[in-house]
Amino acid sequence: MIHIFYPKELFDPNRRGQLFPLLKPFLKDTGFTDEKRKAMYHISDREFQIVEDITQADKIILPMSWNYYVENKLVQKAIDFIEKSKQQNKKVYSFTNGDFGVKIPRINNCIILRQSGEKSKLSSNHLGIPSFIEDPLWKHYQNKNIFINDYQSKPIIGFCGQTNDSVYNSLKEISRTFFRNLKFNIGVAKELPQKIQSTSKLRAKILSEIKNSSKLTANFIERKKYRAGVTTKEDRLKTTQEFYDNIRDSDYVLAVRGAGNFSVRFYEALAMGRVPVFINTDCLLPLENKIDWKKHVVWVEENEINQIEEKITDFHNKLNPESFIRLQESNRKLWEEKLTLGGFFKHF
Repeated sequence: MIHIFYPKELFDPNRRGQLFPLLKPFLKDTGFTDEKRKAMYHISDREFQIVEDITQADKIILPMSWNYYVENKLVQKAIDFIEKSKQQNKKVYSFTNGDFGVKIPRINNCIILRQSGEKSKLSSNHLGIPSFIEDPLWKHYQNKNIFINDYQSKPIIGFCGQTNDSVYNSLKEISRTFFRNLKFNIGVAKELPQKIQSTSKLRAKILSEIKNSSKLTANFIERKKYRAGVTTKEDRLKTTQEFYDNIRDSDYVLAVRGAGNFSVRFYEALAMGRVPVFINTDCLLPLENKIDWKKHVVWVEENEINQIEEKITDFHNKLNPESFIRLQESNRKLWEEKLTLGGFFKHF
């Protein structure tokens, strides 16, 4: 049993979207049972328990995201609490939310969890956190078992998402990032600056490399707008199902950053028992000291995109029919045990 403490004076019950992820399963409405908690979050109140006394805590948590404290001008109060926690000789765990994150003061006694950001520009107290998703197998197929794909010499590479290599769209995305960065630099915006590039063009370039390969089979659904630009609930359900069917019907799934420097598709592919083709754009991955990521994904550095055919085929040719099935099962197990909310925090 791990006892956790959070300062109630720094908690806002009306902003649940900004709540530290580990607190979400435990700060629920009356009637939320532990069985529901285990089903939804893969975690139990027999494993973690909130305590009222900081001296009884094994872990201390800053309850809201740094985005919340920056937005509400409460950064100094958060820092004061972290400094006070030093008296307990315990670190404070916190997180930053969203695609970009916000500027966070350098604090020795604080661990910061984040999905986004450029790893090389972050200090060692910034650690990766997964994108926590619902189980797609259960949600979309009412099934807990992965769809096993047989090994074939020419693997199928899947992708369903937004790509656009037009000059107009590239200039629009680059301009948007430039002005967002400018707003941060002059103190108008809080979101951290991003690398100036067109991510839609980046994805289009990668897909083109795969489509031109004689050794790979492309299974692509290319959208010109995010989520195909749909507006109705019926169309959203349809395009979402198309997205997961595309993963199901592929052996490998391209996972490359979007607006923020991370990919939710990376975790969706693992949850479906597929192998991500991970384009490393200076990303921060979770549990880097506990997961040998290169055993689970095809790892491609951003400057190696023109070698993506070779990277995928080299990875695939080292497998055989039995080991390819084991890898699919292993990737699903990795997601269940270490990348769900409960699994991550139990290993973290």
